[in-house]
Amino acid sequence: MNKKISTLMACTLIAGTVYAQKVAPAIPSDPTIEKKIEKLIKKMTLEEKIGQMCEITIDSVTDMSSPGDFKLCPAKLDNVIGNYKVGSLLNVPLSLAQTKEKWAEAIKIIQDKSMESMGIPCIYGVDQIHGTTYTRGGTMFPQGINMAATFNRELVRYAAEICAYETKACCIPWNYAPVVDLGRDPRWARMWEGYGEDCYVNSEMGKAAVLGFQGNDPNNIGEYHVAVSMKHYMGYGVTISGKDRTPSSISDIDMREKHFAPFLETVRAGALSVMVNSGLNNGVPFHANKELLTGWLKEDLNWDGMIVTDWADINNLHVRDRVAESKKEAIKMAINAGIDMSMVPYELSFCDYLKELVNEGEVSMERINDAVSRVLRLKFRLGLFDKPYWDITKYDRFASPEFAAVALQAAEESEVLLKNNDNILPLAKNTKILLTGPNADNMRCLNGGWSYSWQGHKADECAQDYNTIREAFENKFGKENIIYSAGVNYKTEAGSSYWAEYTPKIEDAVKAAAKADVIVACIGENSYCETPGNLTDLNLSANQKELVKALAATGKPVVIILNQGRPRLIGDIEPLAKAVINISLPSNYGADALANLITGDANFSGKLPFTYPSLINSLTTYDYKPCENIGQMDGNYNYDSVLDLQWPFGYGLSYTTYKYSNLKVDKPVFAPADELTFTVDITNAGKVKGKESVLLYSSDLYASISPDNIRLRNFDKVELNPGETKTVTFKLKASDLAFVGADNKWRLEKGDFRITCGTEKLIVN
Repeated sequence: MNKKISTLMACTLIAGTVYAQKVAPAIPSDPTIEKKIEKLIKKMTLEEKIGQMCEITIDSVTDMSSPGDFKLCPAKLDNVIGNYKVGSLLNVPLSLAQTKEKWAEAIKIIQDKSMESMGIPCIYGVDQIHGTTYTRGGTMFPQGINMAATFNRELVRYAAEICAYETKACCIPWNYAPVVDLGRDPRWARMWEGYGEDCYVNSEMGKAAVLGFQGNDPNNIGEYHVAVSMKHYMGYGVTISGKDRTPSSISDIDMREKHFAPFLETVRAGALSVMVNSGLNNGVPFHANKELLTGWLKEDLNWDGMIVTDWADINNLHVRDRVAESKKEAIKMAINAGIDMSMVPYELSFCDYLKELVNEGEVSMERINDAVSRVLRLKFRLGLFDKPYWDITKYDRFASPEFAAVALQAAEESEVLLKNNDNILPLAKNTKILLTGPNADNMRCLNGGWSYSWQGHKADECAQDYNTIREAFENKFGKENIIYSAGVNYKTEAGSSYWAEYTPKIEDAVKAAAKADVIVACIGENSYCETPGNLTDLNLSANQKELVKALAATGKPVVIILNQGRPRLIGDIEPLAKAVINISLPSNYGADALANLITGDANFSGKLPFTYPSLINSLTTYDYKPCENIGQMDGNYNYDSVLDLQWPFGYGLSYTTYKYSNLKVDKPVFAPADELTFTVDITNAGKVKGKESVLLYSSDLYASISPDNIRLRNFDKVELNPGETKTVTFKLKASDLAFVGADNKWRLEKGDFRITCGTEKLIVN
């Protein structure tokens, strides 16, 4: 285990202030584009305007007579685009990834029809959230939760650049990514899509991804970049029940200070569109919340981007949430609240109802023109009027070895070593290994959802060119040294729930262990996505736990590999393991990365971007309130509150050790307008080269409302040779230490702040 020496010191704010959040326009207006929009709007009919606000799924214009071969249906296309003037299509056809050539062929047909019908290009959107996930042969990166574990902004940006390049190689200009939902509840089925529980990490990684996807000029998206759609605005991941698309009860303080923060920063970075949270907060559906859609996002930020719904969520205002008595009323509510484009997604009554609403005066032409202007602005910024499609043969770096190397690096930096008793790792390459568990020979598990298909269930079919853990270990250790006996397997029949398992064959694995030096148990979850991934018990499956217990009883050392989209409870089997590695969802190169790491050919550098719970009723986050973790109080009553964690946020081991020293600040006493500069020395005190994520925290010791115990304020990643020391510098504005007070205003109050870097604490003045 690493021995880390850290420094703690107090910084004092000499005067407090209360201030409004100051934001400049994120995207400077381009007069040329605005003139084109104004000119075009004047020519458009009401039907054409409403069509631009409508988005239909690709299956609605697909010829379904050939399920194995994607072809467009001319008659359906003529109705959707020719008659209804629909301005956007989305999704993967036939629910399965296509080749880039098939994508380009279809989009050319769509664009030709759009330009012929109205002279306005279609905008096509896809959910390629962790690389080129809906394109055969494309480069896939670890899921968002893994990218967060790297604590490497540059890597996140580069991965987004590669995804943008390969998405553009399909003639697709718009990607519904990145995901910046805070994963603050491990029960939630979509926790793995975002960058963990912390708002600062989500803000920084989201901003890096936006710049990678879009480039540096949001008014002119280049030939190797795409527009983003930030999602899901906002507070999506903290439902009361823990289940997807169920109600939340987020306070105004937390909404403003934490859930809004990633969207604020990504909009400042130039994000061109935003997709809305499918749920509701305190009884108000986000798709009908004018304060958040129009007020906070469009008006307060002076943002001229576009807001798109999620799947069928306007209709859900009527059929699910019951705030609208009819579908027509639901459309009125959502459009007037600030929705610009409706992901319908199957039928076209949206257009008919919205036309009626305008003619009846229930939706103003001013609102219609504003929404259409935002849609057209996005298309002009993408250059689609000049090039609705392009020659994809110029994208000759598609799926290149260069891109694969970045994906492998991302996987290596994202996998987290949580336990390594007696330095059992790294394993010698002549070690005889029993490889067991349902995740040991399964590409679906490595990739998770949004991988080739929505639920990720086609990954084993589509990712045969990549290695499962079994294949990667056989390559690394030699087939003669790998004994494979799964013991437990997931069901593969069509219609099986993601968690369903066959009757276990644990006795086969126990018998095979007799020939092994070490047991590597690959356990966790099968792939799932959105509501189908809901669960009722956060514990790891009973079969998998029994497998580990039976194997540990053999006396052979056990290494647990956790391959899962959220932390499943393992408190009863963790003590049985010599080592634990959390690989989360590292995608196609994740097994190769694990083989490199477990042998020492690469060094662990990942850190948990979430708090790993140990008990089912002890869920928390690292930025808890002080009263959540106190000892027994004095007096007659035995009041106490204790956090029970398996591993804390920011935890992760390495094959080397790092020493922290000389934490300094240039202004130990500061004013609200100051910028603080912190420096800290990091030394590789071990014998192995490594990368260390350096995390800078603050604690407001006393405040007018109970302060968070601690908050991450900055981070960096440094690479160090044995014996090498580097100084890491952090810049922090005093205003970054502000919080939202009881009056819902940002406050920076006079008093002391504790700054922490590392785990051990030394008080200095």
